[in-house]
Amino acid sequence: MKRKAARSARKPIRQPQPNSTRAAAERLAAEVPKPPRPPSRSSVMRLAAEVDALAAQLKESRARIVDLEARVDVDPLTDVLNRRGFERELKRSLAYVKRYGVNAALIYVDLDDFKPVNDRHGHAAGDAVLKAVAAALLRHVRASDVVGRLGGDEFVLLLWNINGAEAAAKAHELEAAVYGTPVRWGASTLVVGASAGVALLGALDTPAEALARADAAMYARKAERNAIARGRQAGAGALTR
Repeated sequence: MKRKAARSARKPIRQPQPNSTRAAAERLAAEVPKPPRPPSRSSVMRLAAEVDALAAQLKESRARIVDLEARVDVDPLTDVLNRRGFERELKRSLAYVKRYGVNAALIYVDLDDFKPVNDRHGHAAGDAVLKAVAAALLRHVRASDVVGRLGGDEFVLLLWNINGAEAAAKAHELEAAVYGTPVRWGASTLVVGASAGVALLGALDTPAEALARADAAMYARKAERNAIARGRQAGAGALTR
C-alpha cells in the first residue's frame, strides 16, 4: 500500500492542452458584451428627419387645440361671441367696473319682422339676414366694444366709456343700422327692423341681472315702437277715408 501511494504521489500533474485554453478564451470573449456600433450617418439623418416631423405635427396639433378652444365661445354663423362667450366677457367686465368705477353699458337688440323671413324664404335666407345684421352691428361699434349673439335673432353689445345719453343715442343708431342693411335674396330684398334696450352696468350687478335689465328695456322699446307703428297706421287710415 505504501508503494502504491508513493507511485500516486509521483504521478505528474497534467497541464492544460493548448486547444482547451483557446476554447475557454473564445467562450470568455463571447460572454463579454461587445460595444455597440456607432449609427451610420444615414440612420442619424433619418432619425433627425423623424424628430422634425413629429415636432411639426405637435406644433400643428397645439395650434388646432388653441383654435378649437377659441371657437367654443364664437357663434359659427355670425362669427361674433355666442351666449357662453359673451357671458364670460360680461363677468370679467363687471369685475373691472366694480374695481375701477368705469362707465359701461349693455344694448340688447332684438330683430323685428324676422320670423316672416324664415316663413316665406326659408332658414337659409334667415341665416343670410343674421350674418348681415351681425356685420352691421360690428361696423357701428369700436374695436374695444363686444358684440354677441345670445341665440335666435337676439344680439347684445357691451360698450365701454359711455354714459346713459350716449348709450341711448347709440341704441337708436343701431336700430337704424339694422333697418338700413337690406339683403338681396333671389328676386327679393329682405329688410328687418330692430328694437334696442339699454342698461348701464353697476358695480353690484351680476351678469344675469345686467342682461335681464337690458332685456326688459328692449321689450319696453319694442312696445313703444309697436305703438308708434299702430299710430301711424291709424293716421294713414284716417287720411284715406
